[in-house]
Amino acid sequence: MELHEIRYFLAVGRLGSFTKAAEQCCVTQPALTRAIQKLEDELGGLLVSRERGRVHLTDLGRLLEPEFSEMIERRERAKRAASRFLRLEGAELRLGVMCTIGPLRFVGFLNHFRVHHPGIELTLVEGVPARLTEMLLGGELDVAIMADPRGFPEPLRASPLYAERFMLACGPAHAFACRNAIRMHDLAGQIYLQRINCEFRDLLAEILRAQGTEILRSHRSEREDWIQSMVAAGMGVCFLPEFSATQPGLALLPVVEPAVAREVCLVTVAGRRRSAPLSALAAALGRYAWPASRFCLDDEAV
Repeated sequence: MELHEIRYFLAVGRLGSFTKAAEQCCVTQPALTRAIQKLEDELGGLLVSRERGRVHLTDLGRLLEPEFSEMIERRERAKRAASRFLRLEGAELRLGVMCTIGPLRFVGFLNHFRVHHPGIELTLVEGVPARLTEMLLGGELDVAIMADPRGFPEPLRASPLYAERFMLACGPAHAFACRNAIRMHDLAGQIYLQRINCEFRDLLAEILRAQGTEILRSHRSEREDWIQSMVAAGMGVCFLPEFSATQPGLALLPVVEPAVAREVCLVTVAGRRRSAPLSALAAALGRYAWPASRFCLDDEAV
């Protein structure tokens, strides 16, 4: 069953004439007649009857006419939707964002992207790298923004966006707050509040162990805002990427000896065809001028 056969049949039913239907459909009358006969053969019954020069639909034809009309309309709706999508009008994009990335870092970009691509609707999905990777491979996400000190396995492809230095966060009344930087071994004996979802947690712990620096582990939480609020209240310190700070009252000091930084990347699946909205997002991310760090990144980062 071909769509052009259905279109010819609907034209005959609407105009009551093979000749007029052929003219409207821009085909010869014999070609139109053969197409309708082919459709009748496939369905096993007559759709159109000719009696004394008059053309009308049979009972089967009248029964199927609304079904065929809906088929044609669905096709047209699909074509219009595809056209809007390719013109980036009403296009949806599912963007995974690692939960340790601070929203303040991305507000500027999101506003910039909305201004230049108002037809693309972004759905932001927050998660840890392992979960985002799973969703990306399963097709639940179109793209993800994340970092991983171990890199990303095949078939993921990572394109660096920016580097972000790890800081030590403490309360304004803490003894560290007046310093310009903090060395790793300065943390000996400090009460440490653990950010459970920090993707660099194991690496930072290994650095402390290698230096023989022992910290006093205290409260822990998956909630970034809770840990930051406890730090601001003077309950302890924590490692925090520079642009992840969202709570007021935090003192941020760059970590040195060694410096530690993460590379935040745009992560896609290698070999998967990019949609027009995804291509627009990737290009915008690549061109965007990310706000510069307030601190020098001269120290060698791990």
